Amino acid sequence: MEFESDVKFDDIRPRSFYVYKHSELKKDMVVLANYNIEEPDSLGFWYDFIIEDVSRTRIKGVVLLGRDKAPVKDCHIRLKNDVMRIEKPVPITDRKKDKVTYIPRKYPANCEKCHDNEGSKCRECGCRICAGKENWASIILCDECNFGFHLSCLNPPLESVPDEEYWYCPDCKIDDSEIVKPGEKLKESKKKEKMPCKQNKSGRDWGRGMACVGRSKECTIVPKNHFGPIPGVEVGTRWRYRFQAAEAGVHRPQVAGIHGRDGDGAYSICLSGGYEDDVDDGEEFLYTGSGGRDLSGNKRSNDQSSDQELTRTNKALALNCNVPLNKEGAEAKDWKKGKPVRVLRNWKLQKHSKYAPKEGIRYDGIYKVVKYYKEKGLSGFYVWRYLFRRDDPAPAPWEEGGQEFDVIYPPNYHEALALEQEVKQKNATAKESKSAKNKATKVKTESPKKQQQDAKRKANTLDDFLKGNSPKKAKIVEYKVPDDIEELITSDEDNVKLWNECKDAAKNGKSSFLQKVEQIFMCVCCQEVVHLPVTTECKHNICKACFKRSFSCQIYNCPHCRYDLGENYRLVVNEKLGQALKMLFPGYDAGR
Repeated sequence: MEFESDVKFDDIRPRSFYVYKHSELKKDMVVLANYNIEEPDSLGFWYDFIIEDVSRTRIKGVVLLGRDKAPVKDCHIRLKNDVMRIEKPVPITDRKKDKVTYIPRKYPANCEKCHDNEGSKCRECGCRICAGKENWASIILCDECNFGFHLSCLNPPLESVPDEEYWYCPDCKIDDSEIVKPGEKLKESKKKEKMPCKQNKSGRDWGRGMACVGRSKECTIVPKNHFGPIPGVEVGTRWRYRFQAAEAGVHRPQVAGIHGRDGDGAYSICLSGGYEDDVDDGEEFLYTGSGGRDLSGNKRSNDQSSDQELTRTNKALALNCNVPLNKEGAEAKDWKKGKPVRVLRNWKLQKHSKYAPKEGIRYDGIYKVVKYYKEKGLSGFYVWRYLFRRDDPAPAPWEEGGQEFDVIYPPNYHEALALEQEVKQKNATAKESKSAKNKATKVKTESPKKQQQDAKRKANTLDDFLKGNSPKKAKIVEYKVPDDIEELITSDEDNVKLWNECKDAAKNGKSSFLQKVEQIFMCVCCQEVVHLPVTTECKHNICKACFKRSFSCQIYNCPHCRYDLGENYRLVVNEKLGQALKMLFPGYDAGR
């Protein structure tokens, strides 16, 4: 029988059987090695390999791919995988009669779960229902998920393989009745009807859906591991929801009460009244650590069911105390030198503390950890307690001279609330008019004066929602720039016009001033406040690092207006502007 083939005689060689020892591997040797191009740490295929360097645990070299021997450089192979010798063809007359023991090569398993063990049951490579691997001929594959199913295990069972071109398992099959055809309305699926949000039987407080809402922006003025106050956020600032405080960078977790790392410390905490052992005295409070509760099933809180340990966020809080870490607890003598912690109080704390806000989440300033210790709590389990003491120059909201600002609501919050209120009133009016005829004789009519008061109250409430009015207005105090910063601003002659715009915004308070500074002195390249600012001839401010990246690509124009700066343009940092920004936004240059 004749056939054509592109395989040449030189492409055929004897099967490799000898495995090299580590001491036998030398530079420039060509060996047969196993390598996975996509996942280098996993088993792959066998290739010719040119050794460039041999270390104690791995070898480095060049993999030769395909018949053309295409080189792939800088490949690392672990020595736990076999490295075999490439055997050369030997004429039959020169072959020895000694029997050669061939070692099977290692190849990646088709199934990562059972590693192709025929004796073990596996739902990945066997039947998805019974996990068996017997009767391979009766296993049918789903054309969507590619899992196998015994014909007899299906419900109802199939007698033979269907004649259709494509077959889908019960999980992947689409119900034709749920398909929305042109001109039809959306159909509620059976799965969605069983969800807790449709049942209206859940006892959990999901915060009108805001407890799980995603953030629309992120605070980049300071890094995530920033200790101390956030520039532009004053003591007494209030937000309606937790995600707004996360967007402002004050307390980034939307569910957890502690934000910190066990190797660095705690950056912020939020008091929400979740632990019965907490004691809040305003200037001082006893805070209970985290852990020891079963929060499976997406629970936000639960009863204490085990002892707490000094790990993770509990350890992070302990690191903030100005004393070496002690597993038994410790107390700082000079507590003011400890790491600062931003503290927020939630309105839910009202049932335990008189210092909680009436609405939303409030930022109450910087606190320090005085001591931490372990004791048995009210639940009968051991918990970690932390004594916090206030150390902030700004007065607290409950002190004389302190401020509690208006609640900051999400965009379009009042409009949506007013629309919902209006719909409820319409539905209530419709129900009342329907039942008025049936219950006219039974219902006791209210006095005209009371009806008039109720109508007036509802009208005023709806009007407040529509106009976005708050029940209490805080007085706006003009922000006075400190003298040392004012001196730097005055000496920055290249940005006089920009600073004047910022000073105009200071009339609306410190927060407005800092927001304007952040907006005006934002680098057009990295979209963050300029770091090591370079003021160009065209009066634009760009980060020095951003300029260097632009120049490395041989682009010598201003990134803002494309003004030609020239190849020999010197990148001189505007020290006055840089110092002013560091004083206005302390810590913003960390990690940049």
